[in-house]
Amino acid sequence: MSVNYIKQNRSISNPLAVLELIKPITWFPPMWAYTCGVISSGIDITPNLGLIILGIALAGPIVCGMSQAANDWCDRHVDAINQPDRPIPSGRIPGLWGLWIAISMSALALVIGWQIGVWAFYATIIGVTAAWAYSCEPIRLKKSGWWGPGIVALCYEGLPWFTGAAVMTQTFPNLNIVLIAALYAIGAHGIMTLNDFKALKGDRQTGINSLPVKFGPHKAAKIACWVMIAPQVLVVMLMANWGAFANALVISCLLIGQFVAMRKLLKDPLKFAPWYNATGVLMFVLGMMVCAFGLRNLGAF
Repeated sequence: MSVNYIKQNRSISNPLAVLELIKPITWFPPMWAYTCGVISSGIDITPNLGLIILGIALAGPIVCGMSQAANDWCDRHVDAINQPDRPIPSGRIPGLWGLWIAISMSALALVIGWQIGVWAFYATIIGVTAAWAYSCEPIRLKKSGWWGPGIVALCYEGLPWFTGAAVMTQTFPNLNIVLIAALYAIGAHGIMTLNDFKALKGDRQTGINSLPVKFGPHKAAKIACWVMIAPQVLVVMLMANWGAFANALVISCLLIGQFVAMRKLLKDPLKFAPWYNATGVLMFVLGMMVCAFGLRNLGAF
């Protein structure tokens, strides 16, 4: 593998490479989860619109974008195998630029987190720390097929949901909200495991012990399915127990749809994992929003 991208000191020749580095397509999950937190809080959105927009920007482009930059920098050798056309291994972001972008965005995240509330600041500290712990040696949680997807799921789903509710209420959210956010974060662990299928070759070569590497694609896919399904079953039971019967029914229907999609996924996980991400995962995140409105109607705060 060429290491010219480490030795070069030239400036970035194509600014679009920075946008590619921070991967806008990955911003949606934390932005969606943050919005679910806002809605579930039960607080009127209109007078807090500016704060909401700033929080969504913090969850998506800033914190998630920072995590992608940090991951790409720490993963430059793996990407040289899996995705050699990525900005850092291809040399479009040369020298130490990738590292400095990640550090600068970490600092920006903390500044903005402080501006929108103390609980948002605490959550931002956790998110930034988790991003570096996931990617950076010697911790590098992504080496574990359990801890790696777990920390990403927490930061993509649970933490933004908590933050959205905390920003709106300016206090620690209702425990019902925290419980639902935690359950969806656990379920998202399965989504992250499916996401590891695309890097199977490079992970094997570089010692990253993802679940597809450790157990093989078929067993890893079965584990991912159970991890996604079980928390949602609990969500349905909780929503029904709290009196949100209509919301529980809709989430149940979405859960049945996921079962159907999983049957196809398990026929050939390597082939159908991307397809499932566009179908089953869509139903998963739609269920999150249905649940958020259910909490809001119940007066979760």
